[in-house]
Amino acid sequence: MEPLSGISFFVQAAETRSFSEAGRLLGVSSSAVGKSVSRLEARLGVRLFHRNTRSITLTVEGAQFLERCRRILCEVEAAELELSETQQAPRGRLRISLPLAGMLVMPALTAFMHRYPAIELDVDFSDRLVDVIEEGFDVVMRTGEPADSRLMSRPVGSYRLMLVASPDYLARHGIPQIPGDLTRHACLHHKFPSSGKREPWPLKRAENAPELTLPTTMVCNTCSALIDVAVAGLGIACLPDFMVQQAIEQGLLVSVLDEYIEHQGTFRLLWPSSKHLAPKLRVFIDFMVGELFAERTFS
Repeated sequence: MEPLSGISFFVQAAETRSFSEAGRLLGVSSSAVGKSVSRLEARLGVRLFHRNTRSITLTVEGAQFLERCRRILCEVEAAELELSETQQAPRGRLRISLPLAGMLVMPALTAFMHRYPAIELDVDFSDRLVDVIEEGFDVVMRTGEPADSRLMSRPVGSYRLMLVASPDYLARHGIPQIPGDLTRHACLHHKFPSSGKREPWPLKRAENAPELTLPTTMVCNTCSALIDVAVAGLGIACLPDFMVQQAIEQGLLVSVLDEYIEHQGTFRLLWPSSKHLAPKLRVFIDFMVGELFAERTFS
């Protein structure tokens, strides 16, 4: 451990600009600090400090080495903390961001709270693309492929989009048999809250066929509202399967054009790659991966 202790002595001396003050904080003599730094300099073949009778100052090489050493000591500290925390029950505050899909996440979230009452959840429900690191989140759940190299990720489960309408609406307006029939129907569209752009309907097209221009009866940035409007018999909506599963099982909605839909989405948990997996974070990730889609029977 001599190299590591030498690094620790060097960092303390660099931050205090004094061998004696560094020794006092480390619980050793100033001579011990000076000799450790000298051995480190000899091993590296460079001078790390300019020394005089009153003070010490970093050389250019010393300043460069200091930044690397700080990172090394931080990693060692994080590793020690991670090992020590494995012996403790998960506890503490966990700041998370989840999508606006209460019917999907709430059963798993409440089950997690029952299982781990010592973990305090600070939950932000939002469909916007939060900056996980800058906004201080421990973990977030989003769809799509991760694009931030600073983040680690783990898939939680998959879903697909469906076209749904009420039996009453279809009895009055007819059941569409091919995508082109939708041009004669009331279409209820979702738009992304973060951009305001309309979410396209994932309809298969024949090669060289023009893109369909669908009627717009309603555009809304909340899927739950679209479900209510569809159940009320006011049109056809394109929604995630997990959001309409219960309404379909209850006979309030039915799916149409299933064979013409091509869509597969994935929910992922994302967290800062520099953050060691504290017990509270580890158990949340493992729990959500195991439980979030466990009760789904719709596919």
